Amino acid sequence: MRPWTRLKTVIAAATIAFGSMTAAMTPAAHAEGLLETIQKRGKLMVGMSTFVPWAMRDKSGNLIGFEIDVATKLAEDMGVEVEFVPTAWSGIIPALLAEKFDVIIGGMGITAQRNLTVNFTAAYASSGQMMAANLALAKGATIDDLNNADVNLTCRRGVVGCTILEKTFPKATILQFDDDAQAFQEVLNGNAQAVISSAPKPTFWAEANPDKIEVAFGAKPLSTSIEGFALRKGEHDALNFFSNWIHVNTANGWLKGRHDYWFKGQTAWKDLVALEQ
Repeated sequence: MRPWTRLKTVIAAATIAFGSMTAAMTPAAHAEGLLETIQKRGKLMVGMSTFVPWAMRDKSGNLIGFEIDVATKLAEDMGVEVEFVPTAWSGIIPALLAEKFDVIIGGMGITAQRNLTVNFTAAYASSGQMMAANLALAKGATIDDLNNADVNLTCRRGVVGCTILEKTFPKATILQFDDDAQAFQEVLNGNAQAVISSAPKPTFWAEANPDKIEVAFGAKPLSTSIEGFALRKGEHDALNFFSNWIHVNTANGWLKGRHDYWFKGQTAWKDLVALEQ
């Protein structure tokens, strides 16, 4: 092969290699992100589970609550409809990863363990874990009183409260149930001394059953947490959009107004729902 022919061959090969490398570095046809998927679909799909007063059913079966207000306004601001996908709390992160819905808006506390699996937006709410106790079994009980092998404590499976019980009361028996109603019923029936749940629900239980239930430890939370929307890893544009939406609606007072409506008391909505759900 002549030198000039050999040089042309080398240049052609290098050009092809460079073109292939450039193509590999450029996203093929711009892979569609979550925001684009939502906009094309015309619908925001939200994974949630019922927690009073985060999200609950009214007596007609309609979803109402703080999370419902948040997700509905978010969808309106995006110019799309909203669809709620009720999901068992213990399986809600796997369902998100399996793309059953776009985002979890369900009062999910931001924890390091969860953050290894999903990404969280900026915090949009905060709450505390409180306990409601059976008056006949645990009136005025202290943490030391309940940290006993003869004590049964209940929680909803998959929530942060179960972990708190295991760490705070290592000697007690921790009974886990699929929903808050079952966990509370065990306490109401006298089969367990106390139940843990996000505030203000233990207060609601005590107010509805003043002769049987009290808020434990003088209504002092066992822990506090901040909540964020949960997204699949890699959805950076959606994470940025949702976080900025939270920042805007924190600054303008909308989030606080809706949070106060649902969490500062039951006056406006207590007759609409059954608090045992």
